Amino acid sequence: MKPFDYRALDEVLHGRVRLGIMAFLKGSRQSDFVELRKALELTDGNLATQLRKLEDHGHVRIDKGYFGKRTRMTVTITEQGDTALDAYLDRLRSLFPDG
Repeated sequence: MKPFDYRALDEVLHGRVRLGIMAFLKGSRQSDFVELRKALELTDGNLATQLRKLEDHGHVRIDKGYFGKRTRMTVTITEQGDTALDAYLDRLRSLFPDG
């Protein structure tokens, strides 16, 4: 029997909101801040805080620019983030018995 080591789960990705962000980006690869906020039903502050943590760990890239006269923030999953999410999901699956 394999050791049951739940502590090996990535703490950054294990947070419910951060996992939701990464799952959304896994499918879309990129999103603007407003689309992400609406899809996950988050406040601006909560989303910004969680994105900052993901960015600090290299899981997402945030680009800020303008769309007309309005600022626009685009969030993209990085290759490192994509790999980390796959590893997280594999580790999570390993915690369940085969069957």
